[in-house]
Amino acid sequence: MNQNHIPLVPSQGEEQAEICFEGEALASFLNSIERNIQSSRNSDTTLPEKIWFKKQFAIGVNEVTRVLERMSLSASTEISSETRQTKHKASPPVRLQVILVASDCNPRWLTRHLPDLASSRKVPVIYVKDKKAGSLRLGTLFKLKTAIAIGIKVKGNDINQFIKEVLHDQARETSHL
Repeated sequence: MNQNHIPLVPSQGEEQAEICFEGEALASFLNSIERNIQSSRNSDTTLPEKIWFKKQFAIGVNEVTRVLERMSLSASTEISSETRQTKHKASPPVRLQVILVASDCNPRWLTRHLPDLASSRKVPVIYVKDKKAGSLRLGTLFKLKTAIAIGIKVKGNDINQFIKEVLHDQARETSHL
């Protein structure tokens, strides 16, 4: 099943739609992510679990913000980021495919900056809405008590393939409206 025609991240000109999962759709979405995390983890057991999670995900508002800020804004700013990399001999830039944000975050200002920052980097945001338990449900995916924001890094694994399909399905649904 080759779906290389669907990019892992949206292209430069694509509009970012707001995606929100709640109820049964949320349960199904989180169960699928959990299965894909387990599948990817089982295929790569060389690293301890905690380090493996750090390589696959940006966990927490601060880390998601840091990764987004290090991503280039657009093609016009790629030159400046290339210059910056050659100056500092940094590792290859990390890209986020999507950000999962718990909509029950309190206080709201903790995540208020993420949608604009993500939009400027062409990274879709998926809101996890579950009354007062969105952050708890995100946390359980990563064996944490709570997680307000999770960034899924582009690594070309089962998780990325699943998210690519979700984004493609959402784009198709949005285009039919």
